[in-house]
Amino acid sequence: MQVWKEYQEKNKDRFLNELLELLRIPSISAKGENKADMVTCAETIKQRLLESGVDKVEIYQTEGHPIVYAEKIIDVNKPTVLVYGHYDVQPVEPLKLWKSGPFDPVIIDGKIFARGSCDDKGQVYMHIKALEILVQTNSLTNNIKFCIEGEEEVGSTNLGKFVASHKELLKADVVLISDTAMISLDTPSIDIGVRGLSYIELTVTGPNRDLHSGVYGGAVANPITILAKMIASCHDENNHITIPDFYNDVVVATEEERKLMAEAPFNEQEYKDDLGIKELWGEKGYSTIERTGLRPTLELNGIWGGYQGEGAKTVLPSWASAKISTRLVPNQSSIKITAMLLEYFKKIAPPNVTISAFEHHGGEPYMTPIDSKAYLAAAKAMETTFGKKPIPVRGGGSIPICALFEKELGIKIVFMGFGLDSDNLHSPNEKFNLENFYKGIETIPYFHKYFSEMNS
Repeated sequence: MQVWKEYQEKNKDRFLNELLELLRIPSISAKGENKADMVTCAETIKQRLLESGVDKVEIYQTEGHPIVYAEKIIDVNKPTVLVYGHYDVQPVEPLKLWKSGPFDPVIIDGKIFARGSCDDKGQVYMHIKALEILVQTNSLTNNIKFCIEGEEEVGSTNLGKFVASHKELLKADVVLISDTAMISLDTPSIDIGVRGLSYIELTVTGPNRDLHSGVYGGAVANPITILAKMIASCHDENNHITIPDFYNDVVVATEEERKLMAEAPFNEQEYKDDLGIKELWGEKGYSTIERTGLRPTLELNGIWGGYQGEGAKTVLPSWASAKISTRLVPNQSSIKITAMLLEYFKKIAPPNVTISAFEHHGGEPYMTPIDSKAYLAAAKAMETTFGKKPIPVRGGGSIPICALFEKELGIKIVFMGFGLDSDNLHSPNEKFNLENFYKGIETIPYFHKYFSEMNS
């Protein structure tokens, strides 16, 4: 609608400046030192929601970080959309790889560089500004609720308790999430599913202290060597995960779905050039797109042990640790896989070391139906603003709360992500294209319009 476009154009600089202010808050949920920043960020979100036209907003305390709830109810008989997002961000290390301060947002070549610019503050803010446009142009035709949490990056630890105890408050007809990516502005897409997650930490301990590597080397098992061998054993020569029964519950994609995914534009050379690598790696028999969407994976997320300071120190370390995660596909259970991982590493550990392992967090895979009114409304909205129908794809990441929302609230989820896979999520120099940010704000009001019309 022209009136929406005119309002956005008139206020676009303010929209951007407000987002930049939000990005300056170091809301890192994983670090206790940022607890006060989490509160500040929640309060800022609350204020921006009020300014955008909600009738009610409240900050709910949890055992961890606060949850911001807000609502704009125009008619209890109208359909209700629950917008979910998160204001917490990933840690910024390694800091030396950032070209600018992670929390000092800069705009270079039409891109906002800052931690949280895309994941997920920038995408959450699109919804807040879309609401403002609908309210200020008197064109809101459905109810909107917001549930914006501060623990998504650490597994949504307390959200489950909140949802279970506030079902009436969160009652809605659909959950709308923008925490995913699309192929490009030229080729819009909608994620029809996200993978689940199982995340563990493992420590291998050998001698009771660090030892002189000359005096003891060759006589005492080196925990780093043992750990490296254990991790290497998780994949075979075809990069197939070797943990017994790991694939038992995997729902294999149909040839029809694989054919549909193959229609998405993908330039392998551009993909490699963007990452600065010569060759790709992955499970034999599957394309790159299939490996990152259809298939489960196991990755080493961090490894440490021994001397890591400046210069040399010839020690045989007492211990070594690693963080290991798996991405799961439909029908796999994070609880089952976590137990499987913990048992596997304990079982293969040689007798010359001891093993301790524990779970960090997990989440279930989720698929959304492409024939639902919500999906059709999202597809129509994107077609309206992009000029072409979006391609349905499976996302490679995880959003732990998806299965939780459906279980507790009995409603489906639709994804409308406007980021790009190349936006350096969880990495140094995270970015979000200004064009994507503004396109999201332009598109979201159409979702509400079409969803309301389909449910009238």
